Amino acid sequence: MNVLLSIAFVLTWSSGFIGAKLGAGSASAVTVLMWRFLPLALVLGTVALTLTRASWRGLTARDVGRQVLVGALSQSGYLLTVYYAIQLGVSSGTTALIDGTQPLVAGALAGPLLGQFVSRTQWIGLGLGVGGVVIVTAADFAGSGDTAWWAYLVPFLGMLSLVAATFLDRRTTRPVGPAVSMTVHCLTSAFVFTALAVTARAATPPTEMSFWVAIGWLVTLSTFGGYGLYWLILRRSGVTQVNTLMFLMAPVTALWGALMFGEPFGAQTVLGLAVGLAAVVVVRRGERPRAAGVPTGRVTCDGRVDGRGRRARTDEVHGNSP
Repeated sequence: MNVLLSIAFVLTWSSGFIGAKLGAGSASAVTVLMWRFLPLALVLGTVALTLTRASWRGLTARDVGRQVLVGALSQSGYLLTVYYAIQLGVSSGTTALIDGTQPLVAGALAGPLLGQFVSRTQWIGLGLGVGGVVIVTAADFAGSGDTAWWAYLVPFLGMLSLVAATFLDRRTTRPVGPAVSMTVHCLTSAFVFTALAVTARAATPPTEMSFWVAIGWLVTLSTFGGYGLYWLILRRSGVTQVNTLMFLMAPVTALWGALMFGEPFGAQTVLGLAVGLAAVVVVRRGERPRAAGVPTGRVTCDGRVDGRGRRARTDEVHGNSP
């Protein structure tokens, strides 16, 4: 996995938790999400009609429908729960911690669903990563204040929604270009959040400049950066590798929150960050080495040969598949 892409992904994905906190101070979750996606959908829709029309050729209604479902799960469902949890009082670091449990769920399901089995060393690394993010935000659970206990269950629903979207996309029989998937996902989210905001009578945006700063932050860093890089790294490196990086979200978010909002950042957070970094190293070293003479080209889910003489068994397997 490209190191620079990994660093960019961790930073931009973490920025979403910070942006959600910025927006929560001036508007409800559905208002922020509506105005995050509505202008973005208009821009991407215009680009799709003018500059990227060729990318849509050959796609069937079923292909587009599948992407609508993936977008509803990975954007609409996931983001709504994250924003709502923060609105309820769950800290950004704790929300990132709960989101960080995604690798264990994805890792447990990768074998039976995709045939991408996780090695014993990688499981050790995954467990180490969970320990790291727990260390970072354990104090938040103890000092939750007036936040209702059930509010901490909300981010779990979002995490499961993103896991479901990940596996749904990986089981797709026809590859869809990133420009197409991004456009469909954003159009879907714009429709969902606009409908929710109108129903809740929360469609009118506030006039505070902080609200529009948060919107610009979320569109630029979180959507084009974090969300786009998630699918790029997923398709290049596989489920286990991209989800391992999720272990770094909680410590990075905690550090970012300390610098931007003055949230506490002590030795416990530093220890959690170190453990999270160690988890990434362990998982990467746990990848099964390629056998001598085995081609390393990308293969596709429909069993076609990739041009290097190797036949596909799973939807996109690289030589490092355990």
